[in-house]
Amino acid sequence: MNIRTGIKRPNVLAGLGGFAWLGVIVLPIYFILLTSLRPRTDYFTENPLSIPSRPTLDAYQQVLENNFLLYFGNSVIVTVASVFVILLVSLMAAYVVVRNRSKPARRIFQFFLLGIAIPIQATIIPVYYLIVQLGLYDTLWALILPSIAFSIPLSVMILSNFLRDVPGELFESMTIDGAGQAKMLWSLVLPMSRPAIVTVGIYDALQVWNGFLFPLVLTQSAHARVIPLSLWSYQGEFTMNIPAVLAAVVISVIPLLTAYIIGRRQLVSGLTAGFGK
Repeated sequence: MNIRTGIKRPNVLAGLGGFAWLGVIVLPIYFILLTSLRPRTDYFTENPLSIPSRPTLDAYQQVLENNFLLYFGNSVIVTVASVFVILLVSLMAAYVVVRNRSKPARRIFQFFLLGIAIPIQATIIPVYYLIVQLGLYDTLWALILPSIAFSIPLSVMILSNFLRDVPGELFESMTIDGAGQAKMLWSLVLPMSRPAIVTVGIYDALQVWNGFLFPLVLTQSAHARVIPLSLWSYQGEFTMNIPAVLAAVVISVIPLLTAYIIGRRQLVSGLTAGFGK
C-alpha cells in the first residue's frame, strides 16, 4: 500500500509466485488424468499433455480385472477400523488431559507427546517381532494395530488443544445439572469438537490409506495386500502399460478426495482452532 495516497497496489510478484506454485501442483494431476484415459499405444506417440485423440476406459477395466477391488476393500477396512479406534481413544484421552489437572494426567499427556518423537522406521523391527509373536503376520490386523498406536499421540495433542478452547462454564453447568463424565463427553465434548475430529479423522485416514512401510514388512500374500502395495506391484505387473498404473492411482485417491470435499469446511475450522492462545 502506498502510504501517501492510501492506494493498495497489487503484489505482482506474489501473484506470479502463486500461479507458478499452482502450476506445479496442477500439472502432474492433469498429466495423470489424461494418461489414464489414453490407449497404451498412443502413450508413446502423442504429446503427453495433449487431449487424448482416442479416449478410452480400457486402463481402468484392466486395473479392475487384476484384483484391484480386493486391495481397495482391504484398504477401506484397515482405514475405517484404524480411524474409528484412533478417534475414540484420542478423544477420551484428550478429555482426561484437559479436564483433569492432576499430576498423573499431565504425565499421561507428556507420554503421548513422547510418542510423536519416535519415528516409525526406528521401531519396525520390534513391531515386526511383536506381530509375528501374536500370530497376526500377513493379516489385516497386522496393519490396523500399529497404525492405531502410531497415530494416537498426534491425535491426542490436536484434540487437547481444541478442547482447551471449550468454555469451562459449559462443563460447570452440566455438572450442576447432574451430568456425569460420560454424559458430558457425549453431549458436550463430541458435538463441540466436531471440526477437530474431522481434521484428525481426515489426516489419520490419509496416513493409514497411503501407508507403505507396514504393508511392505508385515504382509506378504495378495489376500492382505492394500492399495499402496498394489500400486507398487502394478509397476512390475503392467510393465510398460503406464496408463493402467495411473488409472489405479486415480481410483485410489477417490475415497479421500470425497472425504475432503464433504468435510472441507470443518477441516479448515479444525486446523485453525485451538492454537490461538
